[in-house]
Amino acid sequence: MSFIICALAGYALGCLPFAVIVSRAMGLQDPRGYGSGNPGATNVLRSGNKLAALLTLLGDALKAVIAILLVRHFGGTFGVPAAQIESGALLAGFAAFVGHVFPVTLGFKGGKGVATAAGVLLTISPLLGLIVLAVWLAVALTTRYSSLAALCAAVAAPIAGAWILANVFAIVLLAAMSVMLIWRHKDNIRRLLAGTESRIGKKKQTQ
Repeated sequence: MSFIICALAGYALGCLPFAVIVSRAMGLQDPRGYGSGNPGATNVLRSGNKLAALLTLLGDALKAVIAILLVRHFGGTFGVPAAQIESGALLAGFAAFVGHVFPVTLGFKGGKGVATAAGVLLTISPLLGLIVLAVWLAVALTTRYSSLAALCAAVAAPIAGAWILANVFAIVLLAAMSVMLIWRHKDNIRRLLAGTESRIGKKKQTQ
């Protein structure tokens, strides 16, 4: 029952669509109506409003961070064994990622999960998060393709996780998260192969 509660709480937090929330609060167009149509920070950046993109990025990452920290806090408060707390925290973070990708609040059509996945990795293991973030930054700065950077980071996450974490459950969840993230980028993969993928910072085009 405790794991079900962790998963439901994480999913509920993940369903908060910060790209839409921030855009509405700042009087911007709904990000689902321009660019890639993806409710995420990269697409919000195409509006030309860097602050909105930054707030979206932080909000999407913090959903997972808060989910994991809440489980750790309340698990410790109620005297739950440490191993069980960490497994519940991992599940809550993964559920937040799933909630972001398939949010009931947006008809199960959410973002691609890059920022939320980063929140999971950095909270579960700062070293793991920094390694994967370094991969993302290196590819993004070199190619200016956010999608390619995300794909490379997704491949790196379970590999680095297997090296750093002595937790099979964590590695399985990381692998599942990476597979989902890559699948959500299937259209980007087609555009990358066709040479039509938009680069970071390209202004929006209304759909």
